[in-house]
Amino acid sequence: MLQYKNGKEVFPLSLLNELQKYIEGELIYIPKKKDQRARWGEVNGSRQLIKQRNDEIYQSYMEGLSFDSLEQKYNLSVESIRKIIYKTRRIYDESKR
Repeated sequence: MLQYKNGKEVFPLSLLNELQKYIEGELIYIPKKKDQRARWGEVNGSRQLIKQRNDEIYQSYMEGLSFDSLEQKYNLSVESIRKIIYKTRRIYDESKR
């Protein structure tokens, strides 16, 4: 959750005075630098959970489970299962090189 911060406590007085020329007494959002932004799901762990699920789907497929069985087990469409398997296979193949 974003936290409100008082400009007097964050900025040097010279910068605060400069900012007050443009905006005063209002809230302003200062975004993170592009290279410091977290990717989707990195902060709350969703990315890792989905990767684990996709790896499990791929392993189950390699062990002989059908697309229909995987669809029922994971409550995903056959098309989604197919995409996960093809993408995961490609990642595994690339990592072997």
